[in-house]
Amino acid sequence: MDGALTLQLLLNALALGAAYGLVALGFALVIGATGAVNFAQGDLVMAGGFLTVALASLLPVDGLLLLPLVVLAMAGLGLAVCAVAYLPFRNAPPVSVFVSTIAIGIMLQNGANGLFGAAPRAGPPLLSGGGEPGGLDLDRQSLAVIAAAVLLAGGTWLMLYRTQLGRRMRATAQDPEMARAMGVNTTRTIALTFALATALAGAAGLLLSNRYFVTPVEGSNLMLKAYIAVVVGGWGRIGGALAGALLVAGFEVIVSAVLSYPVAEAGLYICVLLLLLLRPQGLFGEALGRRV
Repeated sequence: MDGALTLQLLLNALALGAAYGLVALGFALVIGATGAVNFAQGDLVMAGGFLTVALASLLPVDGLLLLPLVVLAMAGLGLAVCAVAYLPFRNAPPVSVFVSTIAIGIMLQNGANGLFGAAPRAGPPLLSGGGEPGGLDLDRQSLAVIAAAVLLAGGTWLMLYRTQLGRRMRATAQDPEMARAMGVNTTRTIALTFALATALAGAAGLLLSNRYFVTPVEGSNLMLKAYIAVVVGGWGRIGGALAGALLVAGFEVIVSAVLSYPVAEAGLYICVLLLLLLRPQGLFGEALGRRV
C-alpha cells in the first residue's frame, strides 16, 4: 500500500470517526443526564440526513451552508423526543424509556420511508469545487467533515465546561437530587440535553449524507456504532465516547480496505466482546461518581 493511499485511508477513517463521534457524543450526553439509553439516536441521525436531502432540494447550496438550519431543526425535534419519550416515563421502570425511544425510532423509520421511499438518497456535497490540498489527491469532503465535526465537538466541550448552562448539565448528570436542591431546573436541563444530543445527531446525518447516502433503515447500524463507541471509550465518559468512535471508524475503514467490509464488521464485534470480557469498564474507564 503506497503512501498516498495510506494517507487517504487515514483521512477517510478520521472523517468517518468524526461523524461517529458526534453520534456517540450525543448518546453519552443523554446517558449522563438521565441514566437512560436513547435507542432512537441512530434514527435521529437518519432523520438529519433526510432533512438535509429535503432542504437541498429547496436550497441548492453546499451542505455546510445547510448545517445551521439542520442543527436548529433537529434541536427542536430533540425537545419533542424528550417531551414524548422521556419525561412521561422518568419515574417509571427503566424499560419504559427503553421501549419509548425504540418506538420513536420506528416512527422515524416509517415516516422517512413514507416521505422519501426506501431507495438510498444522497445529500449535497459539503463543499463544491475541486482542488488538491498540499498537492495530494485528498478528498475535500472528508476534510470538510473533519473540520465541521471538530468545531461542533469543540463547541460542545466549551459549552459544557465554560458556561453556566454546561455546569447545570454536568451537575444534573452527576447528582440530579443535589442539583435540584441547589436550584437547578433539572427538567429543563434534561430537555436541553436532548436538544443538544439530537442536534449533534442531525449534524452527523448531514455530514454522512453525501458520502454514505441515506436510507430509512440505516439508523439501527448507526445506533450500534454509537453504542460500541461508548462501551469502548468507557460508559458515561464523553471524551471516551469520542475516542471510541475514532477507534471504531479506524478499524472499520482499514480492515475493510485490506480485507472486506463483512470481515471488518465481524472483527469489530469480536473485539468488543473481548473488551467486555477483559476490561468491562472500557479502555478509558469511567471515573467513580462521574458521568461527564
